[in-house]
Amino acid sequence: MLRTLGGFAAFGLFWGAWGAILPAVKSEAGVSDGQLGAALLMVGLGALVSMRLTGYLIDRYGGVVLPVVVFLFALGGVLPALADSAITLAAALFLLGATSGATDVAINAAGSTAEATTGKPLMNLGHGLFSIAVVVASLGTAGLRAAGSGALPVLGGAFVLIALLVVLVLAPGSRAATERVVREKAKRRFEPALLVFGVLCALSFVVENAWQSWGAVHLDTTYDAAPALASSAPAVFAAAAATGRISGNALLERVRPAQLLVVGGAVAALGTVLAAAAGNAWLALVGIGIAGLGTSVCAPTIIGMAGSWAGPERRAGAISTVTTIAYLGFLLGPAAVGAAASAGSLPVALGGVAALAVLVAALGPVAGRAQTRQTT
Repeated sequence: MLRTLGGFAAFGLFWGAWGAILPAVKSEAGVSDGQLGAALLMVGLGALVSMRLTGYLIDRYGGVVLPVVVFLFALGGVLPALADSAITLAAALFLLGATSGATDVAINAAGSTAEATTGKPLMNLGHGLFSIAVVVASLGTAGLRAAGSGALPVLGGAFVLIALLVVLVLAPGSRAATERVVREKAKRRFEPALLVFGVLCALSFVVENAWQSWGAVHLDTTYDAAPALASSAPAVFAAAAATGRISGNALLERVRPAQLLVVGGAVAALGTVLAAAAGNAWLALVGIGIAGLGTSVCAPTIIGMAGSWAGPERRAGAISTVTTIAYLGFLLGPAAVGAAASAGSLPVALGGVAALAVLVAALGPVAGRAQTRQTT
């Protein structure tokens, strides 16, 4: 359990720092907004390349993969600070994306394995810790930026902290985890249940990333909110997500995963409608928080269901398949909202996201039946 939580904390530490230090990375690399946008696409491409491979490696070699990929992720996180052109930044971000995708699969596989071993829910708690680490790292980086720190000290500091987590928390116990996994021969086939879990997770990610990416813009452009209020939207969403995931982890002691998925989707839809149709910025911010509470439990619960469905012999491979499909939603969601906003308006585009949250709630029982058929 401690290895799993350490992995999620490490993941959140970097991405919290990254969001806050990105302006410095852009400035030091000497790239334009357009060049930065193109370079950032490399993060997603790199992740898509590595995710399936990582699942195979974990099924083959077990727990030893986790500390290796997290260390490589920390190392890859320093590379953007060394970029001095659009080309070198794009290359650095591709490598960062590859190691990030590998880490994403590894920590979720570790969480699913820990759930199966202990018989207790853990995925939502791990994702909640990720959200908390994002907030802490963002605030810490903001302080360092105010003191004049550039990209290399911040990302180098993140590397040191994550490397310490690898040595002190992730590496111990790797051999034992490996021995438990490799006794079983992994099966390599794609099954429809994986598509169900993957599509549901992708829909959840579209809702989640829509508000993460567009929440501040919505408050600014739709309601002409003060800069401080508009900028608080991502923090409110992240804090609500952390609260929802920790609470959801406790609820899974009493309700089935499919039931939590239905509730999460319904709450996310309610918050999304409120945020999109609110009469003022403060009410919209409340809606963003409610949307964060609801959507926060969806993806971790779905990934946990996929791991339970797969069983120990192919758990990591199944999770890598689901997260690869889901990542497409995470990447395409913000762009789809932007395209819909251009065709109509941003409130209408964001309101439309509520339909996807309703779909997640409606299909929750389908995922529950798929999980039950495999595990019974």
